[in-house]
Amino acid sequence: MVRQAGKQSSGTARLVLLCVGLLGIGLVADLFWASSSRFDPSLSISNNWSPRFSNATAFLLPSNSNQSHESPSNHKDANVEEKSKDKRVLSATYADLPAPELKWQKMAAAPVPRLDGAAIQIKNLLYVFAGYGTIDYVHSHVDIYNFTDNTWGGRFDMPKEMAHSHLGMVTDGRYIYVVTGQYGPQCRGPTAHTFVLDTETKKWRDMPPLPVPRYAPATQLWRGRLHVMGGSKENRHTPGLEHWSLAVKEGKAIEKEWRSEIPIPRGGPHRACVVFKDRLYVIGGQEGDFMAKPGSPIFKCSRRNEVVYSDVYMLDDEMKWKTLPPMPKPDSHIEFAWAIVNNSIVIVGGTTEKHPITKKMVLVGEVFQFNLDTLKWSVIGKLPYRVKTTLVGYWQGWLYFTSGQRDKGPTDPAPRKVIGEMWRTKLQLNS
Repeated sequence: MVRQAGKQSSGTARLVLLCVGLLGIGLVADLFWASSSRFDPSLSISNNWSPRFSNATAFLLPSNSNQSHESPSNHKDANVEEKSKDKRVLSATYADLPAPELKWQKMAAAPVPRLDGAAIQIKNLLYVFAGYGTIDYVHSHVDIYNFTDNTWGGRFDMPKEMAHSHLGMVTDGRYIYVVTGQYGPQCRGPTAHTFVLDTETKKWRDMPPLPVPRYAPATQLWRGRLHVMGGSKENRHTPGLEHWSLAVKEGKAIEKEWRSEIPIPRGGPHRACVVFKDRLYVIGGQEGDFMAKPGSPIFKCSRRNEVVYSDVYMLDDEMKWKTLPPMPKPDSHIEFAWAIVNNSIVIVGGTTEKHPITKKMVLVGEVFQFNLDTLKWSVIGKLPYRVKTTLVGYWQGWLYFTSGQRDKGPTDPAPRKVIGEMWRTKLQLNS
């Protein structure tokens, strides 16, 4: 028994010595590794940029931008970036495009703030329709701005059955044709009702309903027919490609039914639609939109994926859609944010693609010009702030905009409050 105990103590001692030896070898190897030229303490995970963030930054900060990166201490999305394990600091906004400064004057504000409303200019009068006051309240009346004396007045009511937002609308210089749109607040369903307003008598008349309801379709008068294209389908999200037309004259429909026309190449709502020199243009827009939350008794808005695009299409004598040069950046919510100035289409504000990290909506703060002689785009000025669904007019050299939803501030392009402000700037363009 004694001999067996002695052998056991000897084996234990050898095991301890072996462990100590191995530990020593490990420490020496670690010392040599630390002193090796292959180890650089300045290296960090920030050098290993993921392709997803690399692409986003390239879009956020184009090479012609002078915008600098913000420091992490001032960055609202620093916690998001920390979670991403990427130490680079992404800009809090898509970089605004370089643009000349414009001198803006603040005019009398609209009687009520409006989001997703509509506007039609006839001579020196801007008729401003409907729209959200808040997400839970919609307007059902018309306000009029007089460009000659720069005052608001002449309020009157809309028909009870008429949509309150996302309207299609156009004028022939006296009559205003109103097509479909969303009826009620939040994300309620659309209506197929159509109306016409005689601006001289302030009287409304019904017209044949659209074949199916639509949200924010592109709408124009062209060659004696009322054209309605695209928009979102009844669920508010799915893009519609359908294109219908109805013969109209002096505020009356001279046909009983809408006629199917060549479908638009790309569907969706919130686009500018313009007729100039017998050609019809459809500009910008998006695919997708908010939808009503399933089972919600108030049709509460629920966020869905949206794709904003810069596409420009044209119809001419051949009645085939032609693709024209795209906008300087993707732009949506511009259906009443345009004016014809000389031989150009001028577009004010809008929304562009969402921020790649926060996924928040990014508003547009530039004024764009599309020269219809050269078919070239340019950025001709900056707005006082970024704004979407603003309502635009042009009178005697002055460009006006009113209402919509503005940004949170110079460094944050996300939407903040619905506004009724009116601004103007002197704008002269070469033909």
